[in-house]
Amino acid sequence: MEISHDVLVIGAGCAGMRAAIEAHDAGADVALVSKLHPTRSHSGAARGGINAALGNAGEDSPEQHAADTVKGSDYLGDQDAIELFCNEAPGDIYELERWGALFDRTEEGRLAQRPFGGAGAPRTVYVADVTGHVLLQVLYEQLLARDIQVYEEYFVWRLVLGDRGCEGVLAWDLPRGGLKAIAAKAVILATGGSGRVYRGTTNAYACTGDGMALALRAGLALKDSEFMQFHPTTIFPSGLVVTEAVRGEGGFLLNSEGEHFMSRYAPEAMELASRDVVSRAEQTEIDEGRSVDGSVLLDMRHFGPEKTVERFHGTRDLALTYAGVDPLTEPIPVRPGAHYHMGGVATDVDGCTTLENVFAAGEVACVSLHGANRLGGNSLMETIVFGRRAGRAAAGRALASTAAAEIAPAARADAERELAQLLDRREGERPRAIRDELGASMHENFGVFREEGEMRRQLEILESLRERYRHVLVDDRSEIFNSDLTQALELGYQLDLAVCMVSAGLERRESRGAHSRPKDFPARDDENFLKHSLVRWKDDRPQLSWEPVRITKWQPQDRSY
Repeated sequence: MEISHDVLVIGAGCAGMRAAIEAHDAGADVALVSKLHPTRSHSGAARGGINAALGNAGEDSPEQHAADTVKGSDYLGDQDAIELFCNEAPGDIYELERWGALFDRTEEGRLAQRPFGGAGAPRTVYVADVTGHVLLQVLYEQLLARDIQVYEEYFVWRLVLGDRGCEGVLAWDLPRGGLKAIAAKAVILATGGSGRVYRGTTNAYACTGDGMALALRAGLALKDSEFMQFHPTTIFPSGLVVTEAVRGEGGFLLNSEGEHFMSRYAPEAMELASRDVVSRAEQTEIDEGRSVDGSVLLDMRHFGPEKTVERFHGTRDLALTYAGVDPLTEPIPVRPGAHYHMGGVATDVDGCTTLENVFAAGEVACVSLHGANRLGGNSLMETIVFGRRAGRAAAGRALASTAAAEIAPAARADAERELAQLLDRREGERPRAIRDELGASMHENFGVFREEGEMRRQLEILESLRERYRHVLVDDRSEIFNSDLTQALELGYQLDLAVCMVSAGLERRESRGAHSRPKDFPARDDENFLKHSLVRWKDDRPQLSWEPVRITKWQPQDRSY
């Protein structure tokens, strides 16, 4: 039996849950579909805090927040979207607090705010070093209070297109098996990022770029897909992130010679330079032989037991468990790791895309808040501000429609035939080797530093991997909890996204933010590349075009810290 709702949200992290809450409160019949239990979503990995210009720890304003974000974006962020975001952020913080987010407070009772990289004032509201986890719990409580339907452990495989645009989705029901059709008058993509394209990443195993690939295959454009942020402090060798809050509150980086090396790269901001600056500094130290087993060292020993246990108990647990290091007595080995995709499905400030009835919010989307580089603390706030706005807009679209939400039987039948062909295959290659080669080669050829020859070589590797993927073999042919099937489908998404990322990067002949080409194009080129890349998928190939950056009041300047 076909399931039908006014608004269907794909993904149940912070962006998805906030969108669903807003759509429900606007009067729509709403449901979420998620391949995970909502509170297991990757939003919980955002530890350090959430940005809003409250001014509780010094002078600050939404305008200063916007100026810092524009500069952090290396002037590629759309400034109208940035200004709207910074103006609306404080109200959303107070709403989260009213819903039960127990943010840390100062002795005077105000919300505590800590410094983060690239910020002109302490702006990051936090709950110790577990902020994302707390926000997931708070939003899930609001979801339950509204009795919003969640289709948990459903793997969305395809957007269904019809005469009225998107008419719903087809999803594999993991616990019960089989393909399910879920019709909707409006669909919101909130599936998060794509860090698993890389070998070394902070991202959960679920972050395989599903929503971006679904949109790409439905004809939508990916905007600025070449910009993958590398977080400077990921634990070696696991890739788990050490929150920027450690550096925000005085932690510092050392090389193998005991040198406080950031003084050579960002003499004013030091460890609180923008993430792309710190990542490049670390990678240079590693490449030039001043590393400790391929890592640099993050020192927080001077915090002492009281501060470490009070504010960074989660960080200490991670270091003990995954690096065998107690940060009370020795530095943590860290190195840059793929962390956040600044690019994504092109949207406006209400999450609208160019495909009728499809919206997007959170990391899967690109409203171009972050441009070429994201400031720490802006991502959690993005999920709330733009999740809320997308939920409101999608509800408006759905409630204005008089047609019933339904999916044509032929769409489901075609999909079932395609899946049956995959499951019936008896010869071919298992996904694991292809997935491992994808991650390793992307890290090698499209990492912190990039160069034309390496990117061209990566495109050749990707073409070979995609050819091998056409014969991928799924050993498990059962219907119940067939993770073998879903991992094979995820690999297809990742390969398509990687081709888009590298193709756009090859054509951006400059260095800007997270896209650094120090050997062939070391300088930023505003004359030729102050513009967004747009990649569409046509005839099984990426098709690249460009659009201008929207500038309101901040003209591009030299960017230094």
